[in-house]
Amino acid sequence: MNILFYSPMKPIDHPNPSGDQTTAIGLVSFLQAAGHRVETACRVRARNVYWKPWLIPKLLGDLRRIERWASSQNPDLFLTHHTYYKAPDILGPVVSRRLGIPYVVFQGMYSTKHRRNPRTWPGYVLNRRALQAAAHVFTNRWVDHENLKRLIPEQRLSYVRPGIDPSSFGFSQIHRLEWRDRLKIPIDMPVVVSAAMFRPGVKADGISWMIETSGRILAKGFRHVLLIAGDGPESDRLKTLASANPSIVFLGKIPRSRMSSVYSAGDVFAFPGIRESLGMVYLEAQSCGLPVVAFDNGGIPEVVRRNETGFLTRPFQEDAFDRAIIQLLTDIDLRRRMGAAGARSVRVDHDVRRNFREVERVLQSLIRGR
Repeated sequence: MNILFYSPMKPIDHPNPSGDQTTAIGLVSFLQAAGHRVETACRVRARNVYWKPWLIPKLLGDLRRIERWASSQNPDLFLTHHTYYKAPDILGPVVSRRLGIPYVVFQGMYSTKHRRNPRTWPGYVLNRRALQAAAHVFTNRWVDHENLKRLIPEQRLSYVRPGIDPSSFGFSQIHRLEWRDRLKIPIDMPVVVSAAMFRPGVKADGISWMIETSGRILAKGFRHVLLIAGDGPESDRLKTLASANPSIVFLGKIPRSRMSSVYSAGDVFAFPGIRESLGMVYLEAQSCGLPVVAFDNGGIPEVVRRNETGFLTRPFQEDAFDRAIIQLLTDIDLRRRMGAAGARSVRVDHDVRRNFREVERVLQSLIRGR
């Protein structure tokens, strides 16, 4: 297949990583590894595009460039990753119509509440039009699948479980010992790992929550080390918040390709995931054999099996969150059982290569049906 690809929310090579970007990279990498050509159609970030008229000339320029390219390259379809009211795809439907090729959306989202707000109504309308123009819509969140059923016929809609490449995330005893030696952590000291970008909002708030949680657990007499991977604009504030706690170590920004070594150094992965859409870090940590503690909200229950691969607590319930971590810190057999179950769950249900094969099959069927 010869595929035109667009990610309106964020280009796949954007320097600030996110879960959505990770999914987009995984999708493109899978298609390329399967022998398909994936050509970036546009690099314009469409966030709130309806309030940014200066972006329209850029989009029109990309449209003309795509048409010139297509005249000799004959693309088979246009694939968009992630259209929703904040970053609606206004390019894909136009390109697909003018070139006469199928338009497909991966990770489409739809919610009618945004039509009632004058600030978000334009995005709601543009996103709705994009979704209705799609020959097929894939989603990796069940709540989005149910919402999309109100707009898209079920035969044009597919749920694909979120996933990662398990071969890229596995436990390493060598890395475990290396990190503990480098940070002078005793081999018998329980280690909690947490990771997020230090962006203002829920990500930094989640790290703040972990810093406060560590302080409470330490005050209750449960020794541990909290390793925090990440960096960003809120770094100074978070480090100041943690300055009185000697059990907290900031590792800085760790490339995703090296995160498995950090997970291997730990015994538990904990991050609240406030209103988390999915949380790829939970899959990564579980793939490395770590049990998870997180909030029972957003898309987290789709990637963490409650009381089997981790503990999910009601949001902002300090005692419940603390108890979950303490239970895993003090019960070695429990965390090993949960860790093994998590690694198994990722291999069986969340192997991105297996899950994306269904996407490939549908794309090929759309091309054959032209």
